[in-house]
Amino acid sequence: MLKLTIFNSNNIYDLTKEFISLTKPRVNLLIMFTAIVGMLLAHTSMNINYYLIFISSIGIGLAASAAAIINQVVDQKVDGIMDRTKNRPLVHGTIKASHAIYFSIGLSISSIYILIMYVNMLTALLTFLTIIIYSLIYSVYLKNLTSQNIVIGGIAGAMPPLLGWTAITNQIDSFPLLLFLIIFLWTPPHFWALAVYKYNEYKKAKIPMLPVTHGCDFTRLHILLYSILLFCITLFPYLLGLSNIFYLIGIIIIGLKFVYESYVLFVTKSDEKAIYLFKYSITYLAILFALLLIDHFIYYMN
Repeated sequence: MLKLTIFNSNNIYDLTKEFISLTKPRVNLLIMFTAIVGMLLAHTSMNINYYLIFISSIGIGLAASAAAIINQVVDQKVDGIMDRTKNRPLVHGTIKASHAIYFSIGLSISSIYILIMYVNMLTALLTFLTIIIYSLIYSVYLKNLTSQNIVIGGIAGAMPPLLGWTAITNQIDSFPLLLFLIIFLWTPPHFWALAVYKYNEYKKAKIPMLPVTHGCDFTRLHILLYSILLFCITLFPYLLGLSNIFYLIGIIIIGLKFVYESYVLFVTKSDEKAIYLFKYSITYLAILFALLLIDHFIYYMN
C-alpha cells in the first residue's frame, strides 16, 4: 500500500523560525551593521561598490550565524539553567544538536566559499579565523575556564569592521584596526554589566564570569576603568585625522554618558543600573558607528 507523507505547512514554518532563531538574528544585526560600516568607510569616494557590499555581507553574515549556532550547541546545559536562554530551541529539544551542527557546518562552508569566490582570500581567511576563535576557542574552551573569557573572546566580536574593510580593499589598514580595538574594549563592560545583573544565574550555572570569580564590586570597578579607557580610544579616529569634527562632538557626548553611567553603577551598586548600562552600551556602539559613517560621507560630499 502506498504511504503518503503529508507535510504540515505550519510545522515547517515553526521549524524554520526555530532554525533562524539559532542564528541569533538580533545579535547579528549589530554585527552586520558594524561590518557594513567598515565596508562603507573603506570607500574613498561616493562611487560605492554596492554589489561587493551585498555579497560580502552575505558571506560575513553566514559566518556569524554559524558561530552563534555552535555556541548554543556547546552551551545547551548551561542555557537550560539560565532564565534568559532557557527558551532556546536546543534547550527545548525542538532542534537536535546534530542537526544544528550540520546547519552550522553548511553555513560555514557557504560563507567561506562565497568570500573566496566573490570577495577575496584575505577576508575569507580572517572570517574563518573568527569562526574558529568564537566557536571553538571561546565557546568550547575559554568560556568555562577563565574569568577573562569575555576579554579574550572579544577578539572574535571585534572582527566585523575589519572584515568589512578588507572585503573592499583586500588589505589591513590602521583605521579598521582602530575600529577593532574600539569594539574589543567595548565588549568587557558590555557583558560584565549583564553578568552583574545576572550574577545569581551565572553562579548557579558555574560559569566563571568576573562577578562570580572576583565579586560584583571588583567587576563594577573594572567596568568603570574600561569605560574610561574606551572613551580615550574612541577619540583617536579624530586625533589621527581619520574622522572629523562631527564624529568628535558626537563621540564625546555618548562617551561621557557611558563613563557617567558606569560611575553611577560603581557608586550605587544597583542591578537596575547594571541592566541599563548593558542596554545603553548596545545603543552606544550603534551610534558610534553611525557617527563614523555620517562623518565620513559628509567629508566626501563636501
